[in-house]
Amino acid sequence: MAINQELDKRVYVKEIKESFNLKQITGNEESLLRWAIAPDINRPGLELSGYDEPTELKRVVVIGNKEYGYIQTLSEEEQRDRFGFLTDSYTPCIIVTAGLKTPKLLEEIANAKNFPVFEYSDKTYILTAELTAFLSEKLAHTESIHGEMLNIYGIGILVVGESGIGKSELALDLIKRGHVLIADDVVEYAKIHNQIICRAPEELKQMLEVRGLGILDITLMFGAQCYLEYSNLDFIIKLVSKEDYKNNNNNRLEPTEKTTDFFGITKTVLEIPLTEGKTMAPIIEASVINYILKKRGIDTNERFKQNIRELILKKNRGN
Repeated sequence: MAINQELDKRVYVKEIKESFNLKQITGNEESLLRWAIAPDINRPGLELSGYDEPTELKRVVVIGNKEYGYIQTLSEEEQRDRFGFLTDSYTPCIIVTAGLKTPKLLEEIANAKNFPVFEYSDKTYILTAELTAFLSEKLAHTESIHGEMLNIYGIGILVVGESGIGKSELALDLIKRGHVLIADDVVEYAKIHNQIICRAPEELKQMLEVRGLGILDITLMFGAQCYLEYSNLDFIIKLVSKEDYKNNNNNRLEPTEKTTDFFGITKTVLEIPLTEGKTMAPIIEASVINYILKKRGIDTNERFKQNIRELILKKNRGN
């Protein structure tokens, strides 16, 4: 991750302390204003062995049983040297895990620098997994797109189309049918753990704007079960006018599918024509079910075409 792209993204040590209920051993409130800009952690084997070359990004340092055992083999002079390097001005903080006690020399050096050291009572692998996920989410580069983000039958669907085409009205209809809203109008997305995660901006959470009605709080109207904070993006539905669809698709048996790129991850875009006077919700539901079937290796269109081919071959043999 390039520093110049992510300097505006940071996680303060205070957030880490509060989110993981860490016991603070050294440092005062001011020390908690340090921040992390790297979305992973550092198990400092190389640093403890004396390797002190500067790295591009300093990460949260986690000391578990293996590191703790190695520290016990170091002389006092070596410990002072290693702890001095680990507590430099660029390292966000150090967390001693697995219920271990902070080494006395580390505590002494950290207090002298007003550097934050914490203790965590649970196992190291639990903290490393949860902290890495926490930092990845907080520090992920985020972009936005106009559309409706919904979760339908457990599948994350982004509905896009021209302004005024009826996306919000469709979202309202789907919510009434028991499906779940993620975001209306502005959808924020980020790449986290090789998946695209979508959510609403903070000020627009739970809100849906419908022409003629204004802003609706859908949790007050339909209950908390109709809203989720975030969802994976599985595929995209693009609503188009009937005329545009006819111009772009000459084969009514072939769905109009394209692809688009989200941070290097390819997603399918399915074009669906709007027909005046007809509700689109059942068609959207059917497209999601069809997507699920395809993921299971069942392609109805291909089955139909194969059946036609077999009938033609059979007819030709009869002649």
